[in-house]
Amino acid sequence: MKKSDKNHSKISIVVPFYNEEENVEELHQRLTQVMSGLKRPYELIFVDDGSQDRTPEILQKIYKRDRHVQVIRMKKNFGQTAGLQAGFDYAEGEVIISMDGDLQHDPAEIPLFLDKLAEGYDIVSGWRKKRVDNPLLRKFPSWVANRMMRFLSGVNIHDFGTTFKAYRRASLKNLRLYGELHRFIPALISRQGVKIAEIPIKNIVRLRGKSKYGLSRVRRVFFDLLTVKFMVSFVDRPLQLFGLIGFILGGIGFTIALVLTVGFYFFGWQIRDNLGNLLLSVFLMVVGIQLIMTGLLAEVISRVYFATHRIKIYTTEELLFHRPLPEEGSN
Repeated sequence: MKKSDKNHSKISIVVPFYNEEENVEELHQRLTQVMSGLKRPYELIFVDDGSQDRTPEILQKIYKRDRHVQVIRMKKNFGQTAGLQAGFDYAEGEVIISMDGDLQHDPAEIPLFLDKLAEGYDIVSGWRKKRVDNPLLRKFPSWVANRMMRFLSGVNIHDFGTTFKAYRRASLKNLRLYGELHRFIPALISRQGVKIAEIPIKNIVRLRGKSKYGLSRVRRVFFDLLTVKFMVSFVDRPLQLFGLIGFILGGIGFTIALVLTVGFYFFGWQIRDNLGNLLLSVFLMVVGIQLIMTGLLAEVISRVYFATHRIKIYTTEELLFHRPLPEEGSN
């Protein structure tokens, strides 16, 4: 990032909220204090993800008195991934910072992210080096997931799960999130050759409100890990995955059939004595052919995906902006 960019480029802070009426005001005050001190243009994009408490009302009041605040209200609770995607879609800044709305991320650390970006990185991820969460519900599942993600993606960061990250706008240009993939954004866009760094951040205990996390998320995280591995390594060449598995299984089936054939003609083996092995070989060859055909079909589907993947995973109820909205598809 050039020095002039560091001093003058706009910053967008994206914060999804879901039932955070006790934290909204304080977070806004702390963000305003930090961002005002930076002497750079900025905007705060607050996303109400279908809250059932007073969060929408509080956000509207903040919007009316602070021209730096833009509010996106969702029609229902779509989840944190959709909330972040909505914020990214409407963000105007050359630098985009995402964070949680529960005060477990300290706004005072934002300058640290900006300083690291200024060193030439495209993504700066927070690292909760000293976790203070529940050991069973949060720390252990997170430890396992992070190690698996490093292994599967090849991205060497310690903490994929935290939302507290800073991005250059260009690095998010073609990103389309779904499911609960927001925690794996660095892995998803690592295939673009972006430069990724990590900085230690505080892990603050939630003081007010109720946590939305629990063991029920572990299953979803596991399957998301598999999805991310596929997206990172095979989304544009699925035949390489399905074809390889099909080739291996089909090859094993063919080898068994070849051995049975040699045994039948040269060693007097009887088919009825090896019927189980014969059926296994036929089964493996059929499965192998099916997987190869699946890979070919997936190749076609992936091309369609890349041509039509601008479908949104959320719908908005209301957009409260102090500036003209970006044109559809401009991000």
